[in-house]
Amino acid sequence: MTTKDRRIAEALSILKSLGLPPEQMNERTAICLLALLDLPPKRSWQRATNPLLGIRAILDFAREQLETNYAENTRESVRKYSVKPLVSAGVLLHNPDDPKRPVNSSGNCYQVEEHALALLQQFGSKTWKTSLETYLAARETLVAKYAHARALQRIPLKVKNDQEITLSAGDHSNLIRAIIEVFAATFVPGEELVYVGDTGSKWGYFDQEILTSLGVTVGRHGKMPDVVIYDREKNWLILAEAVASTGPVDGGRHRELAELFKDSKAGLVYVTAFPDRGEVFRRFLSVVAWETEVWCASDPTHLIHFNGIRFFGPYHVP
Repeated sequence: MTTKDRRIAEALSILKSLGLPPEQMNERTAICLLALLDLPPKRSWQRATNPLLGIRAILDFAREQLETNYAENTRESVRKYSVKPLVSAGVLLHNPDDPKRPVNSSGNCYQVEEHALALLQQFGSKTWKTSLETYLAARETLVAKYAHARALQRIPLKVKNDQEITLSAGDHSNLIRAIIEVFAATFVPGEELVYVGDTGSKWGYFDQEILTSLGVTVGRHGKMPDVVIYDREKNWLILAEAVASTGPVDGGRHRELAELFKDSKAGLVYVTAFPDRGEVFRRFLSVVAWETEVWCASDPTHLIHFNGIRFFGPYHVP
């Protein structure tokens, strides 16, 4: 057995001892753990550390230290099926340097939790078994503690009949809340909220009955806008995209949304929301699609119209 194979086998043994489910008992998850411990094959477990690493750095470690190449298109699988379960198990912390960082940020990072690090540094020693038992006895409390801390970072949002949901922390979610609480109150009084997306769960809130009554059927894989609002009095559906960093209603996105809502009995109004008229706004201004609206949260009572002869409203009325 090579030193690489031996080290991966040790990591797998640890994952088993920690009670990870069978789906995570694989080489990929073992390599992720080793990367986050900065533990190449010839370094002792006692010298393990806990650097902050993103998925890109984990893949770099796999290639450089373990001669294992993962294709670029496997990054999401690594995150979802190896790293995320380790976070859920309390072994890793997600964005400990900035818990409010959006889940879709390129700066997302992970770190081995300090109690887990202290345990893993004892792997192979005489104290391993006793330390493992002590750690496992306290782990549920630790997991609950970190889950509570993450929950406190989420953004509360009242949606309908005082029902409240929470959105993942970050600028994107703050802008989504502004669309609902400020934009809608200003330009769509009496609105009915149909859908709110969330970067964490994608489907934060969905009133499917309203869309169905309007002839629209959307599957869970439909690429919904960030917010959908219904103006029953005017029979308009407002499709809004929140742009804190990427994703305005450009020509391509306009066609996607038009196709997704092509059977709508309500007129479609396309809105791109920006936090302000700063750098992000200027970067995307030239690609915003015609026949759409732009709203900036910094200037809540104003709209910028990219729709020629019309003011605010749908271009094609069913």
